[in-house]
Amino acid sequence: MRTHAAVLMDFEAPCALTELELHDPAAGQLVVRTTAAPFCSTDWMGWRAMRRKVPPVVLGHTAVGVIESTGSAVTDLQPGDRVLIAGTPQCGECYYCLAGRPDQCSVLLDGSDPVVATLNDGRDVRAAGRVGAYSRHLLVDRIQAHRLPDSLPDATASLLGCGISTALGAVNVIAEVQPGQSVAIVGLGHLGQWCVQAARLAGAGQIIAIDPNPARRSLAVDLGATDLVDAGRVDPVEAVRSLTGGRGADVVLEAAGPDLATRQAVLMARRAGTIVLMGVAHSATEVQLPQLQLTVFGKRIVGCQNGQITPDVDMPRWIGMLERGELDPSPILTREYALDEIDTVLRRSMAGDDLSGVFTSF
Repeated sequence: MRTHAAVLMDFEAPCALTELELHDPAAGQLVVRTTAAPFCSTDWMGWRAMRRKVPPVVLGHTAVGVIESTGSAVTDLQPGDRVLIAGTPQCGECYYCLAGRPDQCSVLLDGSDPVVATLNDGRDVRAAGRVGAYSRHLLVDRIQAHRLPDSLPDATASLLGCGISTALGAVNVIAEVQPGQSVAIVGLGHLGQWCVQAARLAGAGQIIAIDPNPARRSLAVDLGATDLVDAGRVDPVEAVRSLTGGRGADVVLEAAGPDLATRQAVLMARRAGTIVLMGVAHSATEVQLPQLQLTVFGKRIVGCQNGQITPDVDMPRWIGMLERGELDPSPILTREYALDEIDTVLRRSMAGDDLSGVFTSF
């Protein structure tokens, strides 16, 4: 079928708004008409050749839409169903899914982005994150789709597949934040702000929000932060230690990405504390850490691919929390856009002007 998409043809060049010939769905696939797709900072990193993308490629790794057609093996969803398409699949058959770690599902991480369409000149077009959300129609696997209630607006629901799932997974699944614990959050972009909310809901006794941006620090207070640190004016490591009786935080959630922020996150955790690393940078980035922090001080440093969630179990939980109003998306959903504004959205995201810009017109 013919569809319309924003295609990255060359790195750091404007995305081309063009027609594509979308492939027919295989047995376990769906064709979904997109109604909302958030723009993530990892997408401008892909645009800048930092995330191993291969042009031509459609960026975007989560979306909301309505099913238009299904492959022959899809029996539990049908055309007209409204679904969230998440970038992390759960095949239920690979080594990692069977070991209880579907965040590492081989369908996602053992292969390259799939070819889903063809340009008019015959070139193959890939879908970033197995979604390629910045397109009027998506060709995706059934194992990425989650049924949505009618009560959730499209733009709000689209945030579930990236920021919400990653942050709530970091707090509840990985760090297992307990009531009364101290939690430090490094970086207050969309991911950090969801972490503030998740830590509050988990009953954290102290939520220390760290960012040089005063507007983002102010928003963190509204969402539940108890203490603020201006990382542009003071040493955040010393500030967190001072706020926690000299020990450091029980849990540190790093949502900033650069090497310095990662190092600071490790240093500001108490002995035997937990550090969850969520931020990403260039795919070749390396981090240097003091060995003493990892050995004698017994700190636990954990990676966070999509919050280490089990999608079939956890996604319905997050959907329910959003539906009941336990999570507040209103200050994080910065602005809605049309797809033809993609280059504006990309540059606003790079500049930190948007927390979450969402495409709602395709």
